Amino acid sequence: MDVSRFKAEVLPLKNKLYRFALNIVRDEELAKDVVQECLIKVWEKRSDVDLIQNLEAWCMQITRNKALDKLRSKHVKKTDLFEVEFDTRKERDTPFVVTEREDLMGRIKGLIEALPNRQREVMQLRDIEGFSYKEIAENLDIDINLVKTNLFRARRKLKESLMKVDAYGL
Repeated sequence: MDVSRFKAEVLPLKNKLYRFALNIVRDEELAKDVVQECLIKVWEKRSDVDLIQNLEAWCMQITRNKALDKLRSKHVKKTDLFEVEFDTRKERDTPFVVTEREDLMGRIKGLIEALPNRQREVMQLRDIEGFSYKEIAENLDIDINLVKTNLFRARRKLKESLMKVDAYGL
């Protein structure tokens, strides 16, 4: 791999890699470090890139491994899972509508945060990043049926929790 191919194929992945790393480490600066380390590793292994079938999946796997390594170290501070602002406001939205939307997004973030790690990772890759089941299975090195099961369980848990809050205020 030369510099032009690296710029054309790997660098465009950095935002996706960052979001994935942020989902795991929950710290913006740490996620940036993880992505930088991932890009360095890809560059160092550039001679092996031609042997890799799915470059994006390989980069995601490196990012996941680096992020988990960071978490295993004792020097990690935890922050919110998502610090992404959802700009869905419209001029006609009333303060009540805006408050309701913010409340709902806060509840969803909290529920996603409470999911088991594997379910949260699968949901991040499928519902937020838009990966296929096969790509997720390759990224996480798990069976495709396990991907489907984890995604089903995560979605069901979110749905049940949201319905319970709406129905009973719990």
